[in-house]
Amino acid sequence: MSNYKVADISLAAFGRKEIELAEHEMPGLMYLREKYATEQPLKGARIAGCLHMTIQTAVLIETLTALGAQVTWSSCNIFSTQDHAAAAIAATGVPVFAWKGETEEEYLWCIDQTLAAFPEGKALNMILDDGGDLTSLVHEKYPQYLDDIKGVSEETTTGVHHLYKMFRDGKLKVPAINVNDSVTKSKFDNYYGCRESLVDGIKRATDVMLAGKVAVVAGFGDVGKGCAESLRSYGSRVIVTEIDPINALQAAMAGYEVTTMEEAASRGNVFVTTTGCRDIITAEHFEAMPEDAIVSNIGHFDVEIDVAWLKANAVEHVNIKPQVDRFTMKSGRHIILLAEGRLVNLGCGTGHPSFVMSCSFANQVMAQIALWTDSKSYPLGVHMLPKSLDEEVARAHLKQLNIKLTTMSNVQADYLGLPVDGPYKPDHYVSFTTQSPVMSIVDKGLLSTEVLSALSWASTAFKALVLSPGSVFYPSLMISII
Repeated sequence: MSNYKVADISLAAFGRKEIELAEHEMPGLMYLREKYATEQPLKGARIAGCLHMTIQTAVLIETLTALGAQVTWSSCNIFSTQDHAAAAIAATGVPVFAWKGETEEEYLWCIDQTLAAFPEGKALNMILDDGGDLTSLVHEKYPQYLDDIKGVSEETTTGVHHLYKMFRDGKLKVPAINVNDSVTKSKFDNYYGCRESLVDGIKRATDVMLAGKVAVVAGFGDVGKGCAESLRSYGSRVIVTEIDPINALQAAMAGYEVTTMEEAASRGNVFVTTTGCRDIITAEHFEAMPEDAIVSNIGHFDVEIDVAWLKANAVEHVNIKPQVDRFTMKSGRHIILLAEGRLVNLGCGTGHPSFVMSCSFANQVMAQIALWTDSKSYPLGVHMLPKSLDEEVARAHLKQLNIKLTTMSNVQADYLGLPVDGPYKPDHYVSFTTQSPVMSIVDKGLLSTEVLSALSWASTAFKALVLSPGSVFYPSLMISII
């Protein structure tokens, strides 16, 4: 008996065609298949994965199996599965439990099924997660599996937050690698991926013209930066909301207006939440929005928009088409909600392009190999991959774009104190533009509270300088920050 549950297994042939197209656009994964084909570094690994079951993920799964792993899979979002991708992978014999439009109960059931669906009824010994639901489920409901699990690799910002919190609270019982904050993940998937997939999802859902519209982007981490840039490129007038003085200052210096959601709500035509936090758009914001404001979220979970309040207080709810709902408010105005407040790019579109997902998933494969083969280097805790591997991921994608690197001379390398072939960035290199909480950076000793205070003051000063009639803005402000 086949061990899977998908929407329609007859879609497998269609899915296989798209997988073949995607493979050409995913040079990082193809490079790893070739590099490790003989070595089979994941032989013996039983990886339970919980990550959007898309065509790109299908290429990831087949890379893991090509390197020796046994794999089971569920999707990490009820709307993100591409049914033809799920069918294609199920048809190869990989246990897949995923379909687009799951209920919450079905979603949890699917994750449950992946834990012991390996040959001979064996249980998982590795976790590949996106958002932390699988990791949390094992820790809370199936702790008997923890002793055999060698590690977890986490894909996204929200899941990484949960891992650090679990470790801080003494609840994390297996080593973890934070894939999200690899430069070739956060600076590519989160930024360039969202720059292309956000508007794709919004336009597929609504056919709205963005030029001239006021777009409100909540959060200016890497995801928010990509979203804001995309919307601005279409001619939208973009407003950013932020809690972080560093990100707020960056947004202002990039030319965006930065204000609160309370002030922006009555002006916005399109809203996008990107924060990974809860209660970003709530009752007071809905009530202030103009007619047919489009409300969407591109953060991992559905807690950023108070959908429950909207459903409870609207006088009428009309489903326009799958993942597009129009609510009539008591005032007579209408709100258009996309993907029920879940990931709009995957709920209403097909997610990030294959090429950028190759960067992210190459990091995932390397993290799984590291945890499985080098456990001594990854004790209990939350770890980052070394920058040498980050740069290897980047190198694997250069040929596809016909990029030619300059090579330093030995004299230049000696002058900079760097190896000719890298790594060029130290392992402690971090990007302060991610969505990770600023105070966690302070806790790690990478940024002082005094600098944070100065940046907050600088943000106010910068706004005053720019908005003052006849003012001349000199680089002195930036020098004062440095």
